[in-house]
Amino acid sequence: MAAFRAAVLVLLGLRLGCAAAAVPLVIWHGMGDSCCNPRSIGYIKKIVENKIPGIYVLSLKIGNNLIEDMENSFFMNANDQVRDVCGQLANDPHLKGGYNAMGFSQGGQFLRAVAQRCPSPPMFNLISIGGQHQGSVYGFPRCPGESSHICDWIRKMLDLGAYTQAVQEHLVQAEYWHDPLKEEDYRKNSIFLADINQERGINETYKKNLMALKKFVMVKFLNDTMVDPPISEWFGFYKSGQATETIPLRETSLYKEDRLGLQEMDKAGKLVFLGVKGDHLQFSEEWFDTTVLPFLQ
Repeated sequence: MAAFRAAVLVLLGLRLGCAAAAVPLVIWHGMGDSCCNPRSIGYIKKIVENKIPGIYVLSLKIGNNLIEDMENSFFMNANDQVRDVCGQLANDPHLKGGYNAMGFSQGGQFLRAVAQRCPSPPMFNLISIGGQHQGSVYGFPRCPGESSHICDWIRKMLDLGAYTQAVQEHLVQAEYWHDPLKEEDYRKNSIFLADINQERGINETYKKNLMALKKFVMVKFLNDTMVDPPISEWFGFYKSGQATETIPLRETSLYKEDRLGLQEMDKAGKLVFLGVKGDHLQFSEEWFDTTVLPFLQ
């Protein structure tokens, strides 16, 4: 009888432990930010930890310190950043059973690249908050950063030629620069976005890995003045050959040809489109608590 009671208690303990265990969360910050800024990503990390007791949150740092992390968001090849992160995730014992991912601005599309290229450990839900999944073009209206000279230099480089090899390899923002008036240049010379969006052919592994997500949540800022066009945050873009009229994801060739599996994911209820009033990355804690946190629990 004592042995039976002990076995029951062990089973109950295992079940309770499994029920209480929160799915780990990986966060990737946006351009000009860092992993642990107390006014941005550090604040988000604390909110999640306070609302979901016991959760393990990894806020990604690219580089050896916060300054390098910020600088790398401008100047480290996006493919190298994704490779670095894939290594971090694979070597983190807290993530071996899988994790949810939440990316802010360019961090959203970079985490999508992680989902497509690095399926182990598995990503369950991907939450993209203001991520430019079809890219962004035209100007740099609100470039963040500690000093304006960095932003001025970036503008000059983009003006000189976003699709030149030198600029592509050394300027992150050029790597997701998508000019609807230069579609052929974009497809041929974009070293990051054109690849993860299957613009030069179909990588079936990318497609399979992305379709393994349980949910792909895309948040669009309804008054965004930084991402051009804002509908890129919902995977829409300009009609090809002009820069006035935009089309939603379901009218794009990417969706119709199902190059990434988004059509199939949509039909399966895996795509979630959320809108929030405000400019780029401007949202309230209340909105975050009620709208985003449920996808992490």
